[in-house]
Amino acid sequence: MTRPRKRGSSVAVIDIGSNSVRLVVYEEMARSLVSIFNEKTLCGLGREVQSTGLLAPDAVAKALTSLRRFRALCRIMKVGRVHAIATAACRDASNGPEFIARAEQICRVRIEILSGPREAQLSALGVVSGIHRPDGIVGDLGGGSLELVDISGHRVRKGVTLPLGTLALQDLSDKSLKRAERIVKTQLAGVPLLAGGGGRSFYAVGGTWRALARIHIIQSGYPLGVMHGYSIPAAEALDFARRLRRLVAADMLANIEAVAEARRPLLAYAALVLEYIIGIARPRSIVFSTFGVREGLLYDRLPAPERAKDGLIAAAQQLNALLSRSARHAEELMAWTDRFVHVVKLRESEEDRRLRHAACLLSDIGWRVHPDHRGEQTLHLITNGNFGSIDHQGRAFVALSVFFRYAGLSEENQPPEIIQQMVPQAMLDRARILGAAFRVAHLTSAARPGLLPATHFRTQGRNLMLVFEHQMVDLVADRVGGRFKQLARLVGRSGSIVLR
Repeated sequence: MTRPRKRGSSVAVIDIGSNSVRLVVYEEMARSLVSIFNEKTLCGLGREVQSTGLLAPDAVAKALTSLRRFRALCRIMKVGRVHAIATAACRDASNGPEFIARAEQICRVRIEILSGPREAQLSALGVVSGIHRPDGIVGDLGGGSLELVDISGHRVRKGVTLPLGTLALQDLSDKSLKRAERIVKTQLAGVPLLAGGGGRSFYAVGGTWRALARIHIIQSGYPLGVMHGYSIPAAEALDFARRLRRLVAADMLANIEAVAEARRPLLAYAALVLEYIIGIARPRSIVFSTFGVREGLLYDRLPAPERAKDGLIAAAQQLNALLSRSARHAEELMAWTDRFVHVVKLRESEEDRRLRHAACLLSDIGWRVHPDHRGEQTLHLITNGNFGSIDHQGRAFVALSVFFRYAGLSEENQPPEIIQQMVPQAMLDRARILGAAFRVAHLTSAARPGLLPATHFRTQGRNLMLVFEHQMVDLVADRVGGRFKQLARLVGRSGSIVLR
């Protein structure tokens, strides 16, 4: 049974970029955004702006055609509210105002032409909304410009804009990588905020950098196809960027299907900018973010209490409400595992706790799947889920916990080795413990609310007891006791059921 969407609750962003024109429709304004439609057209509005000062006529025509389609789609989908923004090409071109006037007539909304600092701010807010407690420098590489801004948690400092977008570089250098390299070197040498990047993360935002990440994922045989939160050690990213530049120069990436044909010529410029940023800023890692200006725009419009919510928990709560048998039972399961962790004295960091809570909220989302496939299906759904505020290691932990809840802990039903290898052994052990706890809780309560609060944990020496209040006595059975003993063994205890 799916949750009906309120009429007019959806919100759309039309993003007129220097390379692409895109429409994204989100289910509703919320802390965790869920896109229900996403389409882009690579128009190349900014490909001649640096040399001619103008948006190319054919690019304008292509963009206006796309905007007509986007407006029609918003009408057909009964989108509640449409926001429209334009970036570097439109603000820099002398015929930009004329194009925007025509675009506003088509879209029937005001189009905000973002200034460089405003674009940097929204890119940073996008990362804040999609990365849990980020710390480092955001770099949003578009077709017309590069925005750089320092962020720490929710704090966003003033950013800078440089004419180092991939189309701008191609145009300024007359398609010469040697000239482009001199331009990049000169522009980045005078950016003080890069000096603060040492040992921190560099958050790469933008379609062409995502294309680099996609190639790296394919070449490395990485088990997840999720771009958001994909992280590469800086030294490895530097080596990859240099190799990619050589491959592009040798025309050895011309037919790579993982990257749109119109974007392939721009890969070398994106790799060049990344290479020099790593050399100057010396970050610890490169983290790719699919959350950027559009998400930042909507995040900026949320009420402060909504912005303060944990993005991962908000996403898990949405999936819980949509897919679980009882949303309230999952909330009770969070409190039940809180008590379990406290009684058995499991060491748990704040991050461990939020991941455990997310796993509780997702522990029943596979109930409609055939019993033989619930483990593998939920593993795939969680590891590849379209949500943020969790890194890939965290995804693997949550997915493994729910896998063990469905598949059990026997040697015959083990998750793929490549997923197990994504987490350290201690984390894998915690996932097994949590999965075993879920098996006890869901069997005891049949995923119905109001029952778990009537069970308690108690210890006596090395014996761990699950205490049932008197109204629960008829729910006690050998199968429940067997699963609880298995859970107790995983934490180094004996286990028994006690009736009160």
